[in-house]
Amino acid sequence: MSETTTTLRDQIEGVLRTVYDPEIPVNIYDLGLVYEIKIGDRGEVKVTMTLTAPACPAAGEIIHDVQQKVEALEGVIDCHVQLTFDPPWTKDMMSEEAKLELGFL
Repeated sequence: MSETTTTLRDQIEGVLRTVYDPEIPVNIYDLGLVYEIKIGDRGEVKVTMTLTAPACPAAGEIIHDVQQKVEALEGVIDCHVQLTFDPPWTKDMMSEEAKLELGFL
């Protein structure tokens, strides 16, 4: 993996930490909602993610926020957000910080 890709990955992870589910005061990255980040050679990014619940009322807003913030990064030409519910999200996928912040530890 080139240094540029690593830096871009870090930047993508950084902006994903600024996207929040409006109902939960923890970002989607630390909640464990982001399953995969793929970066293509030309700067195309694919983010595979889930939601805390399939009927999440903020789904469109969250996906739009992810796409807009990732595409705003230098070196990214396009961001495609793939929504999946396989595997279903569980509280076990949260980072230790997120569990602590939400009182699960």
